[in-house]
Amino acid sequence: MKTIRLICIGILIFLANIIQAQVSVSVNIGSPPPWGPYGYNGVRYYYLPDVEAYYDIQSSLFIYSEGGVWVHRGYLPARYRNYDLYGGYKVVMTDYRGNAPYTHFADYRSRYARGYHGKTQRNIGERPGKGYSNAKISHQENHDNKGGNNVKNVERSKDKGNSHGNGKNMKEDHEHGENGKRK
Repeated sequence: MKTIRLICIGILIFLANIIQAQVSVSVNIGSPPPWGPYGYNGVRYYYLPDVEAYYDIQSSLFIYSEGGVWVHRGYLPARYRNYDLYGGYKVVMTDYRGNAPYTHFADYRSRYARGYHGKTQRNIGERPGKGYSNAKISHQENHDNKGGNNVKNVERSKDKGNSHGNGKNMKEDHEHGENGKRK
């Protein structure tokens, strides 16, 4: 009798650990990306007008037309490798439920043309490499650096190799300014 109780308790502990592991995994699936707009919980898709693509939060994949076929990829097409996801506008699809947001593509494309900007959006997270949280260096400190290794050069060297379609490099940021237009 004692042996049966111990076996039952052992099975219950084992099952509890499995259930706990499954819960923690499901919590991480479907988290919005740091470049996503703040304040929209419970939505599944964003439409990105500048690249005519969707982003599926649940699967963490971009959905776009490639050769007339809608594909699901973890990255944007090569032609958009320098697209700034943090600066680009995201249309939050609050009214859509389903697995194929592109069925309404013609409507979204006409309502939200390339360059469309609605209300100002705040991103969930900070742009990588843009926080400078430990030290905001003033314009004067930047010019006083006599070693020739100023902040822009350091940041530019850090940025190389980190471009996976997630943002512009420092040279483009400097040339285009904050809103993406040439100075």
